[in-house]
Amino acid sequence: MMSFKFSQLAFCEKPQTSTFIHARNTPRIACGLRNGPRKPLWRKRVISTEAIQAVQCLKLAQNSSKLEHVFSTKVSRLLKDDLLATLAELQRQNELDLALEVFDFVRKEVWYAPDLSLFNQMIMMLGKNKMIEMAEQLFVELRNEGLEPDTRTFTEMIGAYFKVGKVNKAMNAYELMKASGCDPDKLALTILIRNLEKAGEGTLSAAIKKECAKYFDYPEKFIEEVERTYPKRKSIILL
Repeated sequence: MMSFKFSQLAFCEKPQTSTFIHARNTPRIACGLRNGPRKPLWRKRVISTEAIQAVQCLKLAQNSSKLEHVFSTKVSRLLKDDLLATLAELQRQNELDLALEVFDFVRKEVWYAPDLSLFNQMIMMLGKNKMIEMAEQLFVELRNEGLEPDTRTFTEMIGAYFKVGKVNKAMNAYELMKASGCDPDKLALTILIRNLEKAGEGTLSAAIKKECAKYFDYPEKFIEEVERTYPKRKSIILL
């Protein structure tokens, strides 16, 4: 049975100030208020013309003095769904700096309510770009907003740590996931098994495979599928 010693992760420490949240004195408008259960804020199937234009203007003004003007004249006038679609499109295009700016803007809107899916999506993007300190900080900030991380949140943190080769922190995040009452799903365990084997951590990978029996009815089938999809690389012997 696996046993890991872990303290509070670095991303559980409360930062004094944000490293990527910028104050902006731009007008805010209230729109799109809805009653009833809230759906995840970031989901939108079709992007509107207004959102497309906002994305284009933001990209053209990036790294210039015109960016503030675009926020005050274009972004601030977007309806709620269009603003969220703009954020989602910037994430899709991997425009990290602009996505962080718009994410900050969204969180200052009067209609905004803490939404875990928004944080999870940003943590995924930060992990993809190996911005691990920002991902850790965002993990803290979601808790400051009254949210609790779910399996997806921990999975994104695990993936982010593997991206930068921090195997120990990835394992700590996995242990914290379980300690928090979040059962790992197939994606989380696939990421763990695949990356541990890539890192040459065969013992840890084998231990994770054994734990699959706790979460799946047919763990052998799941492990076979992972190994078939991500086969081990064979070493080449040069004569």
